[in-house]
Amino acid sequence: MTENLIQAIDSYAETQGDKVAYAYDGEKHTYKELKQFSDALAERIDSLELPLNQPIIVFGGKSFSMIVAFLAAVKSGHAYIPVDINSPKERLTMINQIAKPVAVIATEALPEKLPDIPEIDQDELDHICLEKVDYHLTHPIHDDQTYYIIFTSGTTGVPKGVEISYNNLISFVNWVVSDAFNLPKDLQMLQQPAYSFDLSVMSLYPTLYQGGTLHVLSKKTTDNFVVLFTALRTMTINTWVSTPSFMDICLLESTFDQEHHPDLRDFLFCGEELTHKTAAALKKRFPDAHIYNTYGPTESTVAITEIEITNDILNNYDRLPIGYVKPEMNAKVVNENGDDITDGKRGELIIYGTNVSKGYINNPEKNAKSFFKIGEQQAYRTGDIVTMDDDGMLRYFGRKDFQIKLNGFRIELEDVSALVNKEEHVKQAVVVPKYNAQHTVSMLIAYVVPEENDFKNNLELTAAIKKNLGQDMMAYMIPQKIVYQKSLPLSSNGKVDIKAVISEVNNQ
Repeated sequence: MTENLIQAIDSYAETQGDKVAYAYDGEKHTYKELKQFSDALAERIDSLELPLNQPIIVFGGKSFSMIVAFLAAVKSGHAYIPVDINSPKERLTMINQIAKPVAVIATEALPEKLPDIPEIDQDELDHICLEKVDYHLTHPIHDDQTYYIIFTSGTTGVPKGVEISYNNLISFVNWVVSDAFNLPKDLQMLQQPAYSFDLSVMSLYPTLYQGGTLHVLSKKTTDNFVVLFTALRTMTINTWVSTPSFMDICLLESTFDQEHHPDLRDFLFCGEELTHKTAAALKKRFPDAHIYNTYGPTESTVAITEIEITNDILNNYDRLPIGYVKPEMNAKVVNENGDDITDGKRGELIIYGTNVSKGYINNPEKNAKSFFKIGEQQAYRTGDIVTMDDDGMLRYFGRKDFQIKLNGFRIELEDVSALVNKEEHVKQAVVVPKYNAQHTVSMLIAYVVPEENDFKNNLELTAAIKKNLGQDMMAYMIPQKIVYQKSLPLSSNGKVDIKAVISEVNNQ
């Protein structure tokens, strides 16, 4: 496969320099520009004489300057840390304190200056990109050196910086462009999530490695449904990457179908659970398309499993499997004592192999809890509950930390959400706990986007939903309250923002 990712991307400046690499907000940028701009910025970074193999923060939105900065950082021997412009300034400050970067490239104005490190701001960046340089790759990021660092949200509010190495990334890229997905050679790829979310890597690097075009959506566009649907109709995309929640939004548009998007034939989903309802609706709209469900925590370099969701899969599984582990990766299921489970029962998924991160930057305590060695291979405790069939197929059943107790019963919140989402009157739903003054769970509340219906009022609708749920789940699992919404809140990553719903429920 590819010998060097950076050289592969640079090579297109010579072989197809005028081809569009990046289309965003009416602007188009070529592979020639990508190489020239990133070379010039890499040379400027070198002139700062920063300590090598130390990270650089890249701050901004979805502009072309962001990927220019990413490539310039790794060309000059530095990992990059993408921080989205929509992040609160406190997050930027925390990332700076945790990661101890040696510089910051601000493609848009910083909300707060970072002390004691050099900054290349937008104006300076614009001038640098006008320079013509003859840059030589003498010290790019390679092998086990850290290529990028993605900061997750962190369950305690303190983000964790996942270090992804060059070897991690190149193994992932080789897999995505392999026969596993059989994507078009000329990738015309949708780029939807923020660069601070690792799902963005699924579109970014496979597309650039193949010499394809990234068709980029801004948050401003995705926040306005009318603008979004108009933009999608103008995009000549053949491959789609997003969260399932973002697809649920797109399915609200009746013209989002094969007839109006005849080139769109491949869909890849990751970042959260792909429901049967979403996949079935999409398959109905795009009957000839290939729909892939993938799975992987940030710590595993985006995704490590895949399965095509065919009509047979839809007919045989109410809750869709997450598929088979990619080459160079391994998985096993363990019980609460850490013993291997081999009988197909539920347990925690342990993953190990080439894609597993070296750990969280400057966080030895968390690393000791989450990462360990199996033989010579790096391993990670995912915290995800799965089963593994005899043939290696994995099925997902929620998070260990999404378990709650209600009146003495142990309940998997994601199990309940999955069942509510299946109910015929429900378009989309999430179920969250309501806590009492003693910080124990007093009830379950479902936030529901309903299907169109003929009920006279919400009381009748609620009664019908609860009656149907009673056929599929125990009474103690049925949400005591249903709150109807026009849409569910999404995080900047395009996932349903469960934390926002929990916060709203418990601050009323």
